[in-house]
Amino acid sequence: MNKSKIEWCDHTWNPITGCNHGCHYCYARTMTARFSGDVRLNKMCKADYSTQTGPDESTLYILDKPMLSETGHPLVYPFGFEPTFHRYRMDTIGKLKMGNNIFVGAMADVFGEWVPDQWIEEIFTVCLEHDEHNYLFLTKNPERYMKLANAGKLPQQNNFWYGTTVTRPDQEYAWFESGTYNWFLSIEPILEDFGKFGATVKTAPPWIIVGAQTGRSKNKVIPELEWIKNLVLTADTFGIPIFMKDSLIPIVGEKNMRRDFPKQLLEKTISEKMQNKLYEACSECGKVLRKNQMVALMARSKRGTPAKQYAYLCRACFENSCKNMGVELPKLDYMED
Repeated sequence: MNKSKIEWCDHTWNPITGCNHGCHYCYARTMTARFSGDVRLNKMCKADYSTQTGPDESTLYILDKPMLSETGHPLVYPFGFEPTFHRYRMDTIGKLKMGNNIFVGAMADVFGEWVPDQWIEEIFTVCLEHDEHNYLFLTKNPERYMKLANAGKLPQQNNFWYGTTVTRPDQEYAWFESGTYNWFLSIEPILEDFGKFGATVKTAPPWIIVGAQTGRSKNKVIPELEWIKNLVLTADTFGIPIFMKDSLIPIVGEKNMRRDFPKQLLEKTISEKMQNKLYEACSECGKVLRKNQMVALMARSKRGTPAKQYAYLCRACFENSCKNMGVELPKLDYMED
């Protein structure tokens, strides 16, 4: 689980890595090459992993524990960019206590045709167990969403967001009837002018992300300002939040950047454990507040012993309590605000 540098999410979670699409502009493929070690030697350590044949007859790798290098350090991508299921990463979601927007599969296409349903279902199960987070999925194979939905295997949760990556307006993307699934489009890298890309009230996505091609490729496509203006016009016409990635700053300028989110992705929830840790009910009026907005009541039986906390009061009830008991109101930090 990594704190993300991707602007539209808080964390990335990569239980699956690797992809068979072969996109020439793929940043993930380049990145894995730096952290793979010697893939040929890694594959010789057959006791450390297992394999299975994917639905498309390709070889898939499974790791139930991290594979270590000769120096004892974990190899993040021991099989390079070949599809790998890191099953040992399935419990890392539970380490996040506050609600986050989590991009699932930033270093893979979780819904590629080579990925077994079982892997996807295991990931969904973990996500469903930790429903304080919002989960954002992204694929270049939107037909897989439809297959899973038709089989009753695509969770229809309000905190699940199913995205499709497109780079040109003629590419297919998954769209769902309003009220069935949350979905979005990621137009990255934008390689052509999308114009209105055929959007209607029925097919307009609830969210659009757009970004330019990055890297140093000599054939890199630099989007024209008009392309971005057309997308913004379409988004505003249909009331679609549009998020521009920082790669567009040189194109549109910082003052014209749009970083819009759907309302739900701006709302943060927390786990029950963290809720109990951070919040308390006022012992007088019962109002539930964050503890740092309340006054802790403490007591001790004799001098020299540590005081023990026994209750919380909201500030209003604390002040009323002091007044009713004829006690001088102490000067607390919050009173200086």
